[in-house]
Amino acid sequence: MIIDSHCHAWNHWPYLPEVPDPETRGSAEMLIDQMNLNGVDGATIVSAQIFQNFDNNDYVADAVRRYPDRLNQFADVDSFWSETYHTPGAAKRLEEAAARWPIKGFTHYIAGQDDASWFESAEGRAFFEVASDMKLIASIACGPQHQPMIRKVAERFPDLTILCHHMSGLRGHGDDVRENLDQVIESASLPNVHLKWSGFHYMSEPDRNWDFPFEDVRWVYEEAYAAFGQRMTWGSDYPVVTGAMTHRQSLEAFRTHCDFVSEEDRAAILGGTLGGLLEKARPVEV
Repeated sequence: MIIDSHCHAWNHWPYLPEVPDPETRGSAEMLIDQMNLNGVDGATIVSAQIFQNFDNNDYVADAVRRYPDRLNQFADVDSFWSETYHTPGAAKRLEEAAARWPIKGFTHYIAGQDDASWFESAEGRAFFEVASDMKLIASIACGPQHQPMIRKVAERFPDLTILCHHMSGLRGHGDDVRENLDQVIESASLPNVHLKWSGFHYMSEPDRNWDFPFEDVRWVYEEAYAAFGQRMTWGSDYPVVTGAMTHRQSLEAFRTHCDFVSEEDRAAILGGTLGGLLEKARPVEV
């Protein structure tokens, strides 16, 4: 069983440069086609209401209803590009999202310059309390600098499952790479914090993001794996990843080239772990 923990689907391609097929390039049908071609059984679509897709939660919900046996949705709630980012009423908006869409969880993108201290505010605590009570998975786009606040949330709500996007934004190069990796690894002490094993192309140097299988950053994954083990979940980042590699390569970068992972753990990271988390999460009817 292979379940993709991080992919997207849009009604209109949201990125520059423009593409000749913007209405289909990022569609749910293209995602399903790649899943069929490459033996991926299921996927969690991380909604992102960006640019020409401010109704992306609706679009993804419709896709889940059309492919209920293949897709799950994490709705975009109050991400940094929204007008409601860290404004009063977040807990109610999360409740409304769960009532409106067939979601197993939600995604929340933190602004890079934000210290995430809102997580410890009364509004933030109420927001994550709703998530915990409703058994919603929290899929968080964060950097290593946000991990102290992630740990506070994890400690306060031990029943809340937290999935950190793309290795929590780690990079394999730079003066602060060791400090950042240690900050993320410290969060492995909290059993409800998980890392998405994705984003090889982000971790490499920007001018080498095509260099499959990304041997230069392998050591970062090795150290993170030693700390988190089966609390990691493979993700493709399709269709965004196609700027650096194919959907199949995003799978094989982990499955074939991370040969330091045990067979048992590989099965868990490819889908067993996420499958268990989805099963325990909020039940939905589509």
